[in-house]
Amino acid sequence: MKKVVKFGGSSLASAEQFRKVRDIVLAEESRRYVVPSAPGKHFNGDTKVTDLLYQCYYAAANGEDFSGLMKQIRTRYEEIIEGLELELSLDDEFEKISENFKNRAGSDYAASRGEYLNGILLSAYLGYPFVDAAEVIRFDGNGEFDADTSNCLLGKRLEDTPNAVIPGFYGAYEDGAIKTFSRGGSDITGSIVASAVEADLYENWTDVSGCLVADPRLIQDPAVIDIITYKELRELAYMGATVLHEDAIFPVRKAEIPINIRNTNRPNDKGTMIVARTCHRPDYTITGIAGKKGFVAVNIEKDMMNSEIGFCRRVLSEFEKQGISIEHMPSGIDTMTVIVHRDEFEAHEQQVLAGIQRAVNPDYLDVEGDIALIAVVGRAMKSTRGTAGRIFSALAHANVNVKMIDQGSSEWNVIAGVRDEDFEKAIRAIYDIFINTQL
Repeated sequence: MKKVVKFGGSSLASAEQFRKVRDIVLAEESRRYVVPSAPGKHFNGDTKVTDLLYQCYYAAANGEDFSGLMKQIRTRYEEIIEGLELELSLDDEFEKISENFKNRAGSDYAASRGEYLNGILLSAYLGYPFVDAAEVIRFDGNGEFDADTSNCLLGKRLEDTPNAVIPGFYGAYEDGAIKTFSRGGSDITGSIVASAVEADLYENWTDVSGCLVADPRLIQDPAVIDIITYKELRELAYMGATVLHEDAIFPVRKAEIPINIRNTNRPNDKGTMIVARTCHRPDYTITGIAGKKGFVAVNIEKDMMNSEIGFCRRVLSEFEKQGISIEHMPSGIDTMTVIVHRDEFEAHEQQVLAGIQRAVNPDYLDVEGDIALIAVVGRAMKSTRGTAGRIFSALAHANVNVKMIDQGSSEWNVIAGVRDEDFEKAIRAIYDIFINTQL
């Protein structure tokens, strides 16, 4: 069996955490390729190394004295090295980084050095070869990830390398200039490596014991999801669930490689398995609940709207003209509602409304702000009668007024629109009826 294991910043924030990581990696021979993040916070109020690198670089780029910030970064790594009693010096690396900062090598280069240095450190601690991601993760001239080239480079480099450490978060253009993924991109690197080496499993180690049914900031000690499909995770990630970087799903999904979300601090917990498909029956009717605030509903009414060919197209074209993406569009015979992000809509509000008035001459046109959307997702919902009824019964008992309802054709998710002020109350009510009560 062949596994790729990725460790997040909290898992590599101190010497103590490094020891946990080493124990995990060496506990199973199948854990062959390791993808580290940069050191995260190791106490409340601490600053992540990546954030310090950004500050340091911008100071250098502006001609300011950055020696104090660089010393702070250097101290973080030296504390880990000393704590692990490693015979390792990063002096040459820090000298090179300082010189490149002075020469304005770019913010992507600066941000990537956290993972780069941690990769060197972890490879020395594990005794595994270090493979610089800049040599095997490729971006094209437009800054887009080049999957085919990266797959080829990684596959060739690791073909005769049974174990390796490949730092996450960054790669390079053809000319060697560093390019990073978006924040949290080490998840993506792990997924890319797993796909390239045709791994049997991609383990993503973090500080939680898997994906949770609901946001722990809203629900105290929410239940852990044992098994979730890529499709369910995609729905929840879109609506705000953030355990795994959204883009990290696609390389392994294409290859149908399962992902296992695990907790570095509780390695015996099974965590959450993310799979392409499963016959596993979940413990609850729903798999998860997620949501976001800050939407706007544009309500349109017109008699005989359904018989007017091209009506919806003309309405939606007014949003397209202003570069506004549509989130949801529930409709009736003579009504339709277009849900959009408030941040995108506000700057173009009057142009859109005037355009709709001219395009379709509605009987009624109204805008309703401060809408929150809540997604209730679960593969078991399709085969369970009365699921939607229970959702709206729970909301009614909590005195939450439902402004909008939308259900996907797959019957795996129900979207409910409520007022922003009712968002937290609605999440708790739905969680209570499906998880705590389980009627």
